[in-house]
Amino acid sequence: MTETTTIARTSEPAVLVLEDGRRFEGRAYGARGRTLGEAVFATGMTGYQETLTDPSYAGQIVMMTAPHIGNTGMNDEDMESARIWVAGFIVRDPSRVVSNFRSQRSLDDDLAEAGIVGISGIDTRAVTRHLRSAGAMRSGIFSGEDASLTAGEQLDLVRAAAEMTGRNLSGTVSTQEPYTLAAEGERVGSVAVLDLGVKTSTLRYLAQRGFDVHVVPQSITAEEVLAMAPDALFFSNGPGDPGASDRHVDLLRTTLRAGLPYFGICFGNQLLGRALGFGTYKLPFGHRGINQPVLDKATGRVEITSHNHGFAVDAPIEGVSDSSEGFGRVEVSHYDLNDNVVEGLNCLDIRAFSVQYHPESAAGPHDANYLFDRFRDMVLASKETEV
Repeated sequence: MTETTTIARTSEPAVLVLEDGRRFEGRAYGARGRTLGEAVFATGMTGYQETLTDPSYAGQIVMMTAPHIGNTGMNDEDMESARIWVAGFIVRDPSRVVSNFRSQRSLDDDLAEAGIVGISGIDTRAVTRHLRSAGAMRSGIFSGEDASLTAGEQLDLVRAAAEMTGRNLSGTVSTQEPYTLAAEGERVGSVAVLDLGVKTSTLRYLAQRGFDVHVVPQSITAEEVLAMAPDALFFSNGPGDPGASDRHVDLLRTTLRAGLPYFGICFGNQLLGRALGFGTYKLPFGHRGINQPVLDKATGRVEITSHNHGFAVDAPIEGVSDSSEGFGRVEVSHYDLNDNVVEGLNCLDIRAFSVQYHPESAAGPHDANYLFDRFRDMVLASKETEV
């Protein structure tokens, strides 16, 4: 597309309906029709393309709190996966002009082509305040013929939709076939990456640290992982309730007992918490955006980090705990300064650690990029011990 493209706007009606009965009327945006999902808000000022293509947003209707969205268009380079994953998209002011030298097409075109039903022209500040008070909830966007449904019919459809609690979405977003990215530069070893909704940038950062990255489907068994003889295991980010992923918890316990070094992010942090014997719980409205302040307890440094999670690990922030599953001592390594939510776990007697945020930092800050180096160093130390 040209560097500057003007987009015609529609006046077709659309409505956002929340399960508590609140309604917000606006204009149709993207595809027309009906979509249902959990309404959440993302606070990033930039990075809407990375948000849209992050598999962790599967099943969610995402609202951007930044008012002006779409001005830089879309391109192939910044895709975090092969498709858009959000269930729906909410913006206040979609850009009337796409103007960026990297743009290949407009956001509007990609949303329509992917069949993503959206809404624009609503007071996103009011919706955000409501979700912060009432919590994330089921919702629906209705446009086209579905906009003519009665308010009662629309609300009934929203309330009949599945809740996020108890949902296992890993099978929806995971690769169906294994594939490999070759190590870049000096080879360190190999890492098996359990694809629970992994982002492209995560794989790229692992390869840049010298790992042959073997991406495997979420359906793989612990025996199959160990038969690959990787030097380490990595659990990715992903959507859904960690409490509904018992099989992945069992897989992780088996591989940890076999001595495989482990690094997990986001969903992988929650699954490590469960594997160690901690519980998980649903946050009222979650953390989504690229500006979350997290304290690294080891250094006292405050990192500004990229988040996308609606669940968290239930573990004590202070002190050292003993794993009820026999993995020794565990400490919370990081926590969120906004609400004291656990943002990282560090095992003191086995080679395993995890963080709740996105250290690959696509479209976000780079404060936590060192965690990939830490993982590399842990694997190298493990190999030296074996020798």
